[in-house]
Amino acid sequence: HVQLVESGGGSVQAGGSPTLSCVASEYTRDYCMGWSRQAPGKEREGVAALDRDGTTSYADSVKGRFTIAQDNGKNTLYLQMNSLKPEDTAMYYCARSENPGCLLGIIRASYFELWGQGTQVTVS
Repeated sequence: HVQLVESGGGSVQAGGSPTLSCVASEYTRDYCMGWSRQAPGKEREGVAALDRDGTTSYADSVKGRFTIAQDNGKNTLYLQMNSLKPEDTAMYYCARSENPGCLLGIIRASYFELWGQGTQVTVS
């Protein structure tokens, strides 16, 4: 039973730079890995995706501020967030997909098949 466990969320001041982590219970390099978020009353949206060949994709709203990266030796996915804004407040989810077309993870959250439980980020 594969699990994704996120951590690193919390209350952050605007302009802050926290890093979210996602530990997977098995090797992640053979999958498209990504981060999505969901704010209260809004649909879940793709934030960042990391393909098997190292290609990264970002939502326009976070491009230039967020960085997705992976440590294969630790089966850990990261999301470095810089210059946080109040509108970045949301539950952040780590996700995985076996499907091709990793960029689709930015277009629609349903592209991903496996999700973590989420970690809340609140920016004030």
